Amino acid sequence: MGLDLVTVWTLVIGFGLMMYVLLDGFDLGIGLLFLGVRNKHDRDIMVNSVAPVWDGNETWLVLGGAGLMAAFPLAYSVILEALYIPLLAMLFGLILRGVAFEFRFKAIPKHQGVWDILFCVGSLLATFFQGASMGAVIQGFAVENSQYEGGTWDWLNWFSILTGFSLLPAYALLGSTWLLIKTEGDLYKKMRHYSHHLLVWLGYAMTAILLITPFLNDALRERWLTLPNFFYMGFVPMLGLMLYTWVYYVIRFSDWEKWPFAITLTMLGTAYFTLITSLWPNIIPPYITTHEAAAPESSLRFALWGVVIIVPVILGYTYWSYHVFRGKVRDTEGYH
Repeated sequence: MGLDLVTVWTLVIGFGLMMYVLLDGFDLGIGLLFLGVRNKHDRDIMVNSVAPVWDGNETWLVLGGAGLMAAFPLAYSVILEALYIPLLAMLFGLILRGVAFEFRFKAIPKHQGVWDILFCVGSLLATFFQGASMGAVIQGFAVENSQYEGGTWDWLNWFSILTGFSLLPAYALLGSTWLLIKTEGDLYKKMRHYSHHLLVWLGYAMTAILLITPFLNDALRERWLTLPNFFYMGFVPMLGLMLYTWVYYVIRFSDWEKWPFAITLTMLGTAYFTLITSLWPNIIPPYITTHEAAAPESSLRFALWGVVIIVPVILGYTYWSYHVFRGKVRDTEGYH
């Protein structure tokens, strides 16, 4: 039996997007946490904790988008047309955050606060519209004759707004638990305090999304609520609940520094896996599958050689950058 290239490409794109969400999520969370940190020295420490790695984290988003265009051109065209506004708003937020990130180090002291505000605003925009786009994808798109038939604003509804706001505590929690590893003193204590409250709000958000999702359309209702799917689909959320309880204990009742971040990554990974299994095998929900949207097999095979070369390189320099810049950030002179 030959290799199913469509499934391979689905796994590659899913892996790339998961790596983006988990890795770029915590440095977006740093920007969100600026709302609760007013001290300039503390903000400098926070930014320096991600300065060596934040550009590399976004490589995974490029990989996911380029892979989608190469392997599933129908999905790329439909999703892009349906989500033009939230995706452009997300990209604007990422650009604004990147410009503010660089300029805050060069600005004179009286102007640095302006760039801090823009850094926070960019992080808010990027995070919210990522979450809103995710909510729109879960609900599905109106497609006829391989073309998007919905309106420009169909993505905007109460569920996409809910998922947009729900991603804010998720990324902020990643940021606060990351800072437990990288900081010490008063800032460390503040991040442990914030981590507890963010975890509680994330619990509310994840519960609401989990309870609502099966009732969004017939395909999701069948996937979640029919037997034996109900028992299969319930396994991963139960694992997520166990991880949630574990990270709650670690944050509240221990002095561990690395485990809160690691468990939070795993917990959000289970949420991502739950999303994938809810939609599988559809890539344009609710009814167009990966095989129906895939490029010709010759194109999939040719493009796969690029993945074989590029992904190990990205994994290698990602590991190396995190390894070299491990440890606490104790000064504000590390980025120029």
